[in-house]
Amino acid sequence: MHSPLRRQWLMWSSLHAAGLGALWPGVAPALPARTLTFPRDHGSHPELRTEWWYITGHVQAQGQPWGFQLTFFRSRVDAAQGLQSAFAAKQLLFAHAAVSDVQGQRLLHDQRIARAGFGVAQASEADTRIRLQDWTLERSDTPRGALDFVASQYTTQITGTEFGLDLQFNSTQPVLLQGQQGLSRKGPDAEQASYYYSQPQLTVSGTLVVRGKRMAITPGTGRAWMDHEWSDALLHPEALGWDWIGINLHDGSALTAFRLRRADGSALWAGGSWRAPGQPVQVFDARSVEFTPQRWWTSPRSGARYPVQWRVQTPAGVFEVRTLLDNQELDSSGSTGAIYWEGLSDLTDHTGQPVGRGYLEMTGYAKPLRL
Repeated sequence: MHSPLRRQWLMWSSLHAAGLGALWPGVAPALPARTLTFPRDHGSHPELRTEWWYITGHVQAQGQPWGFQLTFFRSRVDAAQGLQSAFAAKQLLFAHAAVSDVQGQRLLHDQRIARAGFGVAQASEADTRIRLQDWTLERSDTPRGALDFVASQYTTQITGTEFGLDLQFNSTQPVLLQGQQGLSRKGPDAEQASYYYSQPQLTVSGTLVVRGKRMAITPGTGRAWMDHEWSDALLHPEALGWDWIGINLHDGSALTAFRLRRADGSALWAGGSWRAPGQPVQVFDARSVEFTPQRWWTSPRSGARYPVQWRVQTPAGVFEVRTLLDNQELDSSGSTGAIYWEGLSDLTDHTGQPVGRGYLEMTGYAKPLRL
């Protein structure tokens, strides 16, 4: 899902498309609970099979609203680990990026794929420092100032065919450990889990380029959400796909909610979290989160039918998620084999009052997951 397992599926889809799907073992051990330590755990974990660094956000530029998402994936190819050749594909790196043009009602997206090494693709184990051809994402500590925690600054440079991102993100809150102190269950079996943390309520500055037009982000208008997750886990065999939200609320709170779906649309597993400013995180259990579709949109390209408006019930309240642009389906079937929906959305409370903005992700609607 969007943090919760989604990235794993996208990477496995890529491996299948590249003819490497058979290299994955079918059983993964349960991950042990452990204390996450930083900056080490901001970096790569090549001993585990899958990992992703994911940032979504929204900004204003030249008086218009824009959404953006970027994700860097790392995939360990177990069958290649014993090979001595420098050309062996022991680690593969992938990246997806997109810009949502709300006013123009269009989505622009692009991607990169390469094996790690040779200065073309690399992911540092010491901290977030990722390069994939001409795309980069890097993190550093920033001076605390009045903050009582170690703050992060992320910078990214993305140059796509129709758009570009030259952005900087800064912490306003401490790291949010998802699940049980960073160990997050993703299914009914213990091995379906990941190490997972978020950095919500990031400020955003920099520039967007859309079809050759460079636009400075209006100061103070943007907010972003960062996820980092790594795991050995496989999807439960009954899981067809998932629905996920990561929302920055206007009052500084952060909401995560997700569910894994069976083929009949029922929930196989669910979870999420809520953190109000300055308060401990509230972790949701699998029985306390419910997604109910309210409105559907059918993709003219894939024919997939997506719920683009949801009622989401959580222990922190009942909310409605409404997309700002229905057509935010990403089709990377020509390379990774994945077709999924990921886009900028608003959050309203039970009275219909707007309370936040963030991203909704939905997978498994165009075709079942084949891992």
